[in-house]
Amino acid sequence: MNILGLNAYHGDASASLFVDGRLSTAMEEERFSRLKHQAGFPALAVQHALQHAGLAATDLDHIAISRDNNAHLHKKLMFALSKGPSFAMLRDRLTNASKIRDVKSSVADLAGVAESRLGAEVHRVEHHHAHMASAFFVSPFEEAALLSIDGFGDFVSTMWGRGAGNRIEVDDWVEFPHSVGLLYTAITQYLGFAKYGDEFKVMGLAPYGEPEYLDAMRRLVTATKNGFELDLAYFVHHSEGVNMTWDAGSPTIGDVFSPKLEQLFGPRRQPGEPLGTKHQNIAASLQALLEEVVLGLLRQLHARTGLTDLCMAGGVALNCTMNGKIQSETPFKRVYIQPAAYDGGTSLGAALYVKHQLHGAPRDFVMDHTYWGLEYSPDACRQALDARGLAYRQLCDDQLAAAAADLIADGNIVGWYQGRFEWGPRALGNRSIVCDPRSDRMKDVLNSRIKHREGFRPFAPSVLEERAGDWFEMGDASPFMLMTCQVKKDQQARVPAITHVDGTARQQTVSRATNPKYWGLIHAFERKTGVPIVVNTSFNENEPVVNTPDEAISCYLRNDMDVLVLGPYLVEKAPKAA
Repeated sequence: MNILGLNAYHGDASASLFVDGRLSTAMEEERFSRLKHQAGFPALAVQHALQHAGLAATDLDHIAISRDNNAHLHKKLMFALSKGPSFAMLRDRLTNASKIRDVKSSVADLAGVAESRLGAEVHRVEHHHAHMASAFFVSPFEEAALLSIDGFGDFVSTMWGRGAGNRIEVDDWVEFPHSVGLLYTAITQYLGFAKYGDEFKVMGLAPYGEPEYLDAMRRLVTATKNGFELDLAYFVHHSEGVNMTWDAGSPTIGDVFSPKLEQLFGPRRQPGEPLGTKHQNIAASLQALLEEVVLGLLRQLHARTGLTDLCMAGGVALNCTMNGKIQSETPFKRVYIQPAAYDGGTSLGAALYVKHQLHGAPRDFVMDHTYWGLEYSPDACRQALDARGLAYRQLCDDQLAAAAADLIADGNIVGWYQGRFEWGPRALGNRSIVCDPRSDRMKDVLNSRIKHREGFRPFAPSVLEERAGDWFEMGDASPFMLMTCQVKKDQQARVPAITHVDGTARQQTVSRATNPKYWGLIHAFERKTGVPIVVNTSFNENEPVVNTPDEAISCYLRNDMDVLVLGPYLVEKAPKAA
């Protein structure tokens, strides 16, 4: 059974391909187009997925897209009649719906064949069903409570239920226009972060402030017996509509908040305006409100299901700070979130829904790593280096790890490029920039010289899985960098580069079984320094994470990285003049 899963005509377009029922690739379009959060149809991801598998489009048995125009149709019509949304809003929704209905023709056009030659059955999977499937069906749990929570999709913002074996069951949901995801977006925009996907910046800013605006923030949303409700007077997404672009290129989203929000908090922060204490405190208050609402939902979910294992998905499930509190502040004992929890991950979920829910196939694997992208051979790496006229050394794995570890310990910043690129927004050891966590200046150096981004943003640690408990107050392994935890107080001074202002870190535990080369690098660094940790940030510079060897070389050459490890090859820049 060959299944192509798609997230299309929405932000973070992606494709996931199952060949003979087994996952072959899972990739976002942005890695190929080089446009952040690429929307539209994931043409390049589909082409590369089929090429990697040695399949033609005519070999597909099923095409699954993570949207269903007919889902909650009655509710959509009732909303349109009662709320009277703008003509532009209705036009955009209808245009988007027509593209979803014609997805088979898009695949046929891409393959250059007549649609009639595609024997694949098309499945339109409700958005939140796809989210829940993406988490549960690759989790280690035989049975689990399920929560999907994001901005909105298919007229729903939040859905919960339970999974058992190869089935998921929905208990209930929260409908559009009520959405804590959009609430978080509204405050993100108010704080001057206007780009699609900027919510993570607010999460990083929040620890600098105090939640002194929490009482005011609570006016925006009210918990109910069955979810929550927004005070819609503070928002415009339900009435005026929001200017969104989903067709192609990087998506955009217009303001979702009304003037009443500025009456509550004062004038919005303008582009270029310095971040002050007020902004930090509003961010802290928003984060506290999100945790209050979502953790409350989770306690209700546990009471309904009696289950102690939890699977989460949706964009809100990328809030690492909130995730880090689930096990301590709810009855759930184990939590699984797949690495592409946001909308990009719904291509995986749509395919899994077809495989398990519709066709009854037994579950056959646990997603314990993120390396589902393309890989480039040592020859491809060497040819790219030769084309640029760069000098390099070729080393075996042990030599490479030891040499890179020595360079990191001496204060060098290393671009580390190995194997298949990662699925999801995090670089987790195959497309990473790594450096010394012991340096108290490294955070500022990375933000100013390498990443060229806001100085308040933290950097994450990669730690040997078997040594994580010696350095972090944590429970289970965290291979996807999706939960924050406290750095142990007696260790914080040793690793200032990865310790955030509140003493936390968004750690990645590295297993020798799933990434032996990256594990070997960190192990070599530990032998050199006694610290089983490196700073890990994504290999990019205000762009999608690098994909090809040439993209890695370009990024390396145009910024202040000192060293590039490209497959088995090590490149060093000439020392800077004194």
